[in-house]
Amino acid sequence: MIRIYWRPRRVPRVVLFTVALLALAGVYGVETYQIRRVQPHYKEKLQAANIAKQAFEHIKAERIRLLGPIDRESDPAESGLIGANMSPVTSDPGLLAAKQTTVNPNFAAMVVQLLRRAGVENGDTIAVGMSGSFPALNICVYAAAKALNLNVVAIASASSSQWGANHPEFLWLDQEKLLFVNKVFPYRSMASSLGGLEDRGLGMTADGRKLLRAAITERHALPLIQASDFNESVEQRMAMYRTAAGEKPIRAYVNVGGGTVSVGSSVGKRQFKEGLNLTAPAGAVDLADSVMLRFIRDNVPVIHLVRIENLAERYGFPLTPQTMPVAGQGKIFYQDEYNKPLAGGVLVVIFVLLYAFVRSDLGFRLLQVTSRGKEKRHPERMV
Repeated sequence: MIRIYWRPRRVPRVVLFTVALLALAGVYGVETYQIRRVQPHYKEKLQAANIAKQAFEHIKAERIRLLGPIDRESDPAESGLIGANMSPVTSDPGLLAAKQTTVNPNFAAMVVQLLRRAGVENGDTIAVGMSGSFPALNICVYAAAKALNLNVVAIASASSSQWGANHPEFLWLDQEKLLFVNKVFPYRSMASSLGGLEDRGLGMTADGRKLLRAAITERHALPLIQASDFNESVEQRMAMYRTAAGEKPIRAYVNVGGGTVSVGSSVGKRQFKEGLNLTAPAGAVDLADSVMLRFIRDNVPVIHLVRIENLAERYGFPLTPQTMPVAGQGKIFYQDEYNKPLAGGVLVVIFVLLYAFVRSDLGFRLLQVTSRGKEKRHPERMV
């Protein structure tokens, strides 16, 4: 049997225009009315960010007390966490923009996420290597650890690159002790090196090295890591970490900045990606020895906090913020996602309209109007 159906001779332009407008309205609605979805570990992330914010406030107050007003040109957020361009204890060049970007308590939430992805559970033990180059990130690591109730075994380098904690009277070790004494953190470094080239302060003046030694051994009464060469320094650090952890396994190693003993050569610094590293990078057999390489070969995840701008963009943090970011903001806490039922409904409406006006005569019959003085037109018969 031959089936007969009707089809309009042509689709009126007003119909096509109307369908197009409805489609655009649907797209606008889908883009506008998105669903804000809370990200995993939200409570722990927010707690860590608030702890970091509290620590920032302590550092700012002490910085003003010791050194006077904050220079807004170098520290627009007035955090007190940006140091000087140069000082006797400055070890390396540093990027001011990177230091300014770290002044964000929400980096603590990022560290929480990275630790969770590394498989770290509440109450676990982690090892941390830090320097004075990124005091804000050091604080964020401690804040994340506190929010997760972690045990921390930490070793610091006392010196700093440009714009870090490089005021001789307000080094990272001083900031760390301040936060410990004020019970913001239950953590302190168990030992410290001079830092800088080969971890022995090479490249700094004799006066600068003297200031660092006095800060480590006299002001803070910490063991000073003194090695005859690079490899011995790596060995000393690994032995200290294992001794301090005791029988508890170290579940992750967190490196902050580009300390040579921690990351190895400049090649090693580039080979390890920023963020979480679960396996050794390609060509690891050719890399210089380092603490990170030792841990990754022992199947301990490594969290590498370098290339700050890349991390900030990945997790939705502002670059060089001009004011202190609010704790709890950013896609690390929540993300806007498309409303799938709404998007599906818009598609259904568009398909129905297109079928009604293009593939069938339903639309024609609904819009059919008899014009005075004109012959009534019917759909064209098709076989």
